[in-house]
Amino acid sequence: MLTYNPDDTLAHRLDPRSKLAVQLGFAATALAHTSVRALLALSVVTAFVLLIARVPPLETLYAYRFALVFLALAPLLAGLTLGSPWFDLADAGASGRASYRVLLILLVSAAYVRSTPVRASRAAIQRTIPGKPGQLLGIGVALIFRFLPVLQADLRTIRDAMAARLGDERGVLDRASTLGLLGLTRAFDRADRLALAMQARCFAWNPTLPALAFSRTDYPVLVAAVVLALTAFV
Repeated sequence: MLTYNPDDTLAHRLDPRSKLAVQLGFAATALAHTSVRALLALSVVTAFVLLIARVPPLETLYAYRFALVFLALAPLLAGLTLGSPWFDLADAGASGRASYRVLLILLVSAAYVRSTPVRASRAAIQRTIPGKPGQLLGIGVALIFRFLPVLQADLRTIRDAMAARLGDERGVLDRASTLGLLGLTRAFDRADRLALAMQARCFAWNPTLPALAFSRTDYPVLVAAVVLALTAFV
């Protein structure tokens, strides 16, 4: 599960605004370039980001396993044709490169999630985007980071309970419908409890957030983010 993991790495010491800038620059250049040479260069950058954040690649890929299924199926479906030759390698290759770019973006985002506290992310967003839009976006990001792991844990609990009752012997559609229905019920219950807890704690739109300040290490990172963004136009 991808959550914040306290550590003393270089990525953990960076200002969250610097890391957000790197993510935006990386995503821009990854979506703009489709050549094999560009993908190799982006792979090196991704490996470096994972290294400085101490993100375990195998654990991260396992956390993204459901997304990986769709990314793997996309080239197969794109290559299928209704007539001869029945499978177009060119279309499959283009879709495969697109899927690989999305995977690289997901890995870079995993480094951000593992190295940035939720409150720091909210502070970075609210201080970058002024007014109510920034507050609303910051609250939304904070709730997603806190709410998704809880929902994932609920789904695992439901799946384990079904398996204990021999539910894994049912048909695929039956299991999927039961898991989806119970998962939605748990999600709505969690949402109601969250709303009640926010009211009980006098939820504030503009609470006291952690102080943010750029250090000497952040400036080279910001330069790298600008360079990544500019390479999208090269």
